[in-house]
Amino acid sequence: MSETARRTFVIAIVVTAVVVTALALWQLRLLIVLLLFAFTLAAALRPSVDALHRRRIPRGVGVLLHYAAFAAIVSLLLWAVVPRAVDQVQAALGDARDETGFKGEVLGWVDQRLERLPRVEELFDPALELTVLGFEIALGIFFVFACAAYWIFERDDAVRLVTSLLPRSRRKIVRDTWDLIDLKLGAYVRGQALLILLVATVLSICFWAIGLPFWLLIAAFAGVVEIVPVIGPLTAGALAVGVGFTESVGVGLAAGLIVLVVRLLEDYLVIPHVLGDAVGLSPLLVIVSVAASAILFGELAVLLAIPLAAVLATLFEVVVLDRDPSEQEVPTVLFPAQDAETRPG
Repeated sequence: MSETARRTFVIAIVVTAVVVTALALWQLRLLIVLLLFAFTLAAALRPSVDALHRRRIPRGVGVLLHYAAFAAIVSLLLWAVVPRAVDQVQAALGDARDETGFKGEVLGWVDQRLERLPRVEELFDPALELTVLGFEIALGIFFVFACAAYWIFERDDAVRLVTSLLPRSRRKIVRDTWDLIDLKLGAYVRGQALLILLVATVLSICFWAIGLPFWLLIAAFAGVVEIVPVIGPLTAGALAVGVGFTESVGVGLAAGLIVLVVRLLEDYLVIPHVLGDAVGLSPLLVIVSVAASAILFGELAVLLAIPLAAVLATLFEVVVLDRDPSEQEVPTVLFPAQDAETRPG
């Protein structure tokens, strides 16, 4: 009886600990999502930071250079896109009063929504919910970039600590698996950045050529939503076609054809050569991953659906299928794989 009671007590303690841990992780899901964003960003930046470090540039300076370049690119895009997009919107809304039918209704609806936007001075009102939301978003972005920087510095120490707790026979495979996941995430993020730039540029030229209203704004939107799997490209295509139909049936059909051709070229030509088998996921698994991420962790986690699925798929191949992670190839995206694998002595 005493042995049975002891085992029951131990089982109850273990079950309680598992439940409490699961509930705590669920309550901290936003923090976990932000940390995953940070780890993914660090994986993308680490090869170039290590390359600079081999040229006697400290890692801290290398990270700051990357962040400064990122801020400069965003500022340049805002300077180049926003004023022209605003001019396009204002020109269209200026003609809204003279338009009738479906186009006039759409432009009138946009005009009413723009009038409801808060003024600049209202954005700094502490009582305004939008100000609080903006502060929370800014804090989250700062948290992600700060954690990414620290993870670049401390990743190798974390790997050594984890592997030191394992049997000697399992240390190499764990280290190789960790490196493989890191390489896949980095290649995926850098490849997505190239796709965003490519899609936005090509669509801008094509939309301008067919006379699509708001061509620059729609093309920039289509490029940005490339980071949202499945849903993003569909939304951008529907928006382009809908706006095209406000001009004419021919423009709407041309916009839809352009989006379709660009998407096919991206799927069958660009992605295989840029990303290769960086994640190695089937379209069905991508859709399921997107839906599961949105249901479990909210809409924000949709951006991490493919990276998370790639991590799980890699672990499945190594643990279940018993594949050697050191023999798997990762595509070169801006930086060769050996840059990420090289560790300081």
